[in-house]
Amino acid sequence: MLFVQTEMKKLSIINYQLSIKNGFTLIELLVVISIIGILASLALVSYSGAQKQTRDTQRRSDLGQYRNALETYATSNSGVYPASLTTIDGLCTALSTNFIASCPPDPLTGTYDYGFYSSVDGTAYVIYSGLETGAATDYWEICSIGESGKVSGLPGDSICDL
Repeated sequence: MLFVQTEMKKLSIINYQLSIKNGFTLIELLVVISIIGILASLALVSYSGAQKQTRDTQRRSDLGQYRNALETYATSNSGVYPASLTTIDGLCTALSTNFIASCPPDPLTGTYDYGFYSSVDGTAYVIYSGLETGAATDYWEICSIGESGKVSGLPGDSICDL
């Protein structure tokens, strides 16, 4: 009987020790929270970069809409583009009657942050927009000669920089 009582005490001590180890320690919880925080910050940085690239793609598409409207305008006006314009607002006014339903705004600011220059005689134009990805001086430019691409530096006239 003494043997059984001794064994019962041993079993109760083991059961008590096992029942104490049901939760996580503070160190384990802090390690898990730190790992989750690091993974969340990496995902946030990646998401921000993807948003910038998406907005730049939208800008390129918007400039393509302007180009299509300008080519339609030129087709209707003996191959001449709107002449002597230096702002996108002036271009929107010239195209608004029959050639473009509405001028697309910049996807980030919601304003018309695009740029436009046309030659005095209406034979050439440059449409451009700043880009969020790359250097601060990078712009996407579309020219009347059919070229489009990234340029360094702000375009200053209707002469294509590509």
